[in-house]
Amino acid sequence: MNSGATHFPVLTLNGGSSTVKYAYFAPGESKQRSFSGQIDTSKNNAESAGAVLQKIAAQVDWKTAAVGHRIVHGGPNLLQPCRVTPEVVAELRRLIPVDPDHLPGEIALIDAITQHASSAPQVVCFDTAFHADMPRVAKMLPIPRRYEAAGIRRYGFHGLSYTFLMQELQRLDPAAAVGKVILAHLGSGASLAAVKDDQCRDTTMSFTPTAGLVMAARTGDLDPGVLIHLMRTENLSADQLNDLVNHQSGLLGVSETSGDMRQLQKSAMSDPRAADAVELFCYAARKQIAAMAAALDGVQTLVFSGGIGENSPSVRAAVCHHLGFLGVHLDDRANAAGHPIISRADSGCAVRVIKTDEESIIADQTRRVLYPNGSTQDKLKENNMATDKKSDAHR
Repeated sequence: MNSGATHFPVLTLNGGSSTVKYAYFAPGESKQRSFSGQIDTSKNNAESAGAVLQKIAAQVDWKTAAVGHRIVHGGPNLLQPCRVTPEVVAELRRLIPVDPDHLPGEIALIDAITQHASSAPQVVCFDTAFHADMPRVAKMLPIPRRYEAAGIRRYGFHGLSYTFLMQELQRLDPAAAVGKVILAHLGSGASLAAVKDDQCRDTTMSFTPTAGLVMAARTGDLDPGVLIHLMRTENLSADQLNDLVNHQSGLLGVSETSGDMRQLQKSAMSDPRAADAVELFCYAARKQIAAMAAALDGVQTLVFSGGIGENSPSVRAAVCHHLGFLGVHLDDRANAAGHPIISRADSGCAVRVIKTDEESIIADQTRRVLYPNGSTQDKLKENNMATDKKSDAHR
């Protein structure tokens, strides 16, 4: 990347289903933050967006800053980071039924920036982009072919996290980065990605972020017959089913107490429901790692990340248990201490712990989209002036 493209600040907005993380990257290296934070969001997305802006407004120079947004789902048409335009926003609104838990809040943030700082250029960065070049067989769903034309296929998510992890692996061990890599983003949302020759080959999430591993409140993979049965016997609506599989299930549903892995581990000795939830999470992750290894014809590097993957030695140990047939052998002391490499020297598969940083990827992609050849801050100001003129023309 041309260093000239870093000569303007970037505000990143990372909207999740229940929080918004924000970070302000000063001119210079993209990982340099002036400030950052997180806000819990309510069900009223417009109010949540306003709360975020109210908290950070005084700290941002809106005349020179650009804004980068994390967007969970780009659908079949938004495959790469791009500048926000009316057409892009319209496409995102069309996709809301696909991702009702994330897109409304993410769009509300775009709208809030447009109203508060219309001259600030905005870029949307998609979690689905990392998986866009998966083999066709990995994208297919076993349903009537006509639905594929409507964009119903496997997409994959957590792509911004995976982009960062692969960049870090390239920095730490370039040879490993082009080998057979399994990335484990384990947090309240959890997924795996299988990467070979620096290309995603498969992932555990699918058409939506609900699929794959057991998560804090999401089911992960679930027999659709269960949902058909519940529709018939309990007369559940589509909205009720969505609430069931995305907000009442997973660790929360099994434990009946919490979706927080930290709390469940504390309770596991005295509460068998909590113990069941922890065991199910680790079992599901271990099973899916073996599936990702099958997609790669083996595994040479396993990377743990996300809130659970980075901070829970006991979960890492339980997930890796019985993976010796894949060459995975942990160094118990290194794992307990949270070392960057937690596998034994004789392990056939290197096991790493890497702290992810989605915000730095959003900042980097925002700068690349706006000024792919590098630019000065003066050009950003010129761009803002042009944007103001266009806005005035449409008023």
